[in-house]
Amino acid sequence: GVKLLLHGLCSNTTVKCLDLKGNNLRTMGAEALGKLLRQNKSIRSLILEWNSLGMWEEGFSFFCQGLGANNVLQQLDLRNNQINHQGAGELAMALKQNISLQELDLRWNNIGLLGGRALLNCLHSNKTLKRLELAGNNVPGDILKAVERAMDHNQDRQTILSETQNRTYILSKEVSSLKDEKTKQFLDLMDTIDKQREEIARSGRMSAARVSQLQEALDEQHSIMNSLRAKLQMTEAALTLSEQKVHDLGELLNATKQEQISIAERHFMELQQQKQEGADREGKLLCDLSAASEKNLLLRNQVDELEKKCKVQQGQLFQVKQDLTNTTAELKLRAVQAEERLEMEKKRFKQSLEDVESLRVKELDHMTQHIEASERSMQDRIQRLEAIRIALEEELSKVKAAAVAERGQADEELIKVRNQARLEEQQRLEHLEDKLRLMTESRDEAQNCCLKQKQMVAEAQAKVNQLSLHADGLRRRLEELQQDLNSKEEEKVTEVNKVKLELQEQIGHLQAERTAQEGLREKIASLERQLKAVSSNHREALLDKEGEISMLLEKLRMKEAEISRVREEEAQRASFLQNAIMAYVQGSPLGTHSYRK
Repeated sequence: GVKLLLHGLCSNTTVKCLDLKGNNLRTMGAEALGKLLRQNKSIRSLILEWNSLGMWEEGFSFFCQGLGANNVLQQLDLRNNQINHQGAGELAMALKQNISLQELDLRWNNIGLLGGRALLNCLHSNKTLKRLELAGNNVPGDILKAVERAMDHNQDRQTILSETQNRTYILSKEVSSLKDEKTKQFLDLMDTIDKQREEIARSGRMSAARVSQLQEALDEQHSIMNSLRAKLQMTEAALTLSEQKVHDLGELLNATKQEQISIAERHFMELQQQKQEGADREGKLLCDLSAASEKNLLLRNQVDELEKKCKVQQGQLFQVKQDLTNTTAELKLRAVQAEERLEMEKKRFKQSLEDVESLRVKELDHMTQHIEASERSMQDRIQRLEAIRIALEEELSKVKAAAVAERGQADEELIKVRNQARLEEQQRLEHLEDKLRLMTESRDEAQNCCLKQKQMVAEAQAKVNQLSLHADGLRRRLEELQQDLNSKEEEKVTEVNKVKLELQEQIGHLQAERTAQEGLREKIASLERQLKAVSSNHREALLDKEGEISMLLEKLRMKEAEISRVREEEAQRASFLQNAIMAYVQGSPLGTHSYRK
């Protein structure tokens, strides 16, 4: 009845606890229990009190093999089952292979000293068992104390593992949150950079509009100068005509003098009258000359005042030039300083990246070497196991068909264990490769950020150069205007008044340009502040990334330690399987003979 019940429970997935206390199970029931433990994946608690399983050696050994292959059972009660030291040894071999059992109750059996030692030796490889009851088994007190220590050590280890798992989960959450924050910071930086670009484009447009306005004003001044030149040409032509008239009048005067000399005797009275008239005319002319001289003095004074005002305006223009040169020099110095800072940050970032890459290459080499060594050791062990298996097959060919079936099952279990170990190693390697890919992607993102910042700095330098070229063009135009003004200082008074008005208008335009240049200086200072803030943010981002890299390196080291521990456990399990097969092969003929007896 137990065999049928357990056969039905092999495929069940809902039963969690099975109580078979006091059912007088025999060899068939023990074998059915072993099969159940191999196939069932849901039972967590099994109670077998008062069944005398230790009396049936073959059945109990099959039960222990099933227990070693099970990875789900957590509680096992074997009280009052007449288990001797041999059964305790088989239980110890099963506990070396089992990785899920946490509580085992063996009270009131016949384990003795040898069985207690076997159980104590198996606890060195079993790291999951937390409670082992051995009261009423004639086990010495020192062995019981050692077992309690091992149980305490396993409990501490389980608590540490749970804490480490919780910490890793918390750290993964923190890393994900940090990544999200960094992505947000990066997006904010990109937005600020776009805003700065828009502001720079606006300032460029404003400067272009102002330059166009200046060009229009200069064109107007050129047209005015051309009109003045035309007027000068007209005045020169009028002066030439007046000179010709004066020359003609002189000739006429000479002719009249000759006529007066020839007719002096005839018309002396007329000459006296003419002399009086000439004297009157000379007095009038002298008055006109004195008035003209006064007018000339007034004009000269006005010209001197205009020259002084022109000199003052030249001094103001010279100061404006000096201010422009100082601003261009300051801009160049700041651009050079920004380039040097960027180069220093590039060097530091490159060094950090090179260190990370060298560490990653070293760790990969170390991992590949460890993996190759483990694969070689596994291959050697597999070859040895295959040689032993061939020898055992030759010996076991003489035994019953049941032993052959059991051996086949053991081989299948070995193959499953190997495949599981290989799959676990491949999954861990893939996990590490994914982490390395993420590291390389973060490095590429940081390099792209550096390149974008370089492009921004280059664009700012190009705009500064364009502004300096515009300033040079304005200086040249101002020099040309000064030359034109110096060449036309000797013009008439009426035209000088017009020139005064034009100069006042130009001074107003220059003051407006100066105010615009001061606004540009303020914008440049604000842009430099923004660049400093961006560089500081970039440095903080680099420091955060270095902290993340160190955290990831620590995680990689922890994972390497876990991999090495798992490899050691797998090697121990393989050795335990080999010992179990050897013990089974050596003990199977004895078991059959005892059964026959």
